[in-house]
Amino acid sequence: MSTSRISRIDSIEELAGFWDDHDLTEFEDELEEVREPVSERRTYEVVTVRLSASVVEALKRLAKMRVTGHADLGREWVRERILES
Repeated sequence: MSTSRISRIDSIEELAGFWDDHDLTEFEDELEEVREPVSERRTYEVVTVRLSASVVEALKRLAKMRVTGHADLGREWVRERILES
């Protein structure tokens, strides 16, 4: 069996970008009907963190080099720091 061409990205921003560039009809041969939930719904709480404009710009530059969104990169760093503690 061949590998799926449908993106398996876990980032909402990157997944949205994938579907901005593709149409579901491109993958009709890979689709199958699923009657039960395919993923567990995660619960999130929104936290606002105030950062200086220069820090946000630096975060955006670093995220762009890693080909990810700056919010995703910040979230990843916070999670890593918590796990280290």
